[in-house]
Amino acid sequence: MQNTPEDISNQASGHKANLSNPNTSEASKAHSKEVLDSLGGDKAFYGDEEQNVSKNPNQVAGGLKAAINNDNVTKSGKAEAQEKLDNM
Repeated sequence: MQNTPEDISNQASGHKANLSNPNTSEASKAHSKEVLDSLGGDKAFYGDEEQNVSKNPNQVAGGLKAAINNDNVTKSGKAEAQEKLDNM
């Protein structure tokens, strides 16, 4: 492994899955928790909010507009999308 953000995120995902798996031992879960903490906890996951600052605003606006016009999106979802669009 080269320890790229993707590699670290994949490692963290595996250990997080182990923590949620009812079929794994407590020792295994303790090890996964230690490794997850050493990787940076929740910040180990690729695509963390801090890393998303460079999103293309036009694409974000397009996605929000699509959500507003999508019949499968709830009224509250449409309202939230409209509010985010208004705040751009």
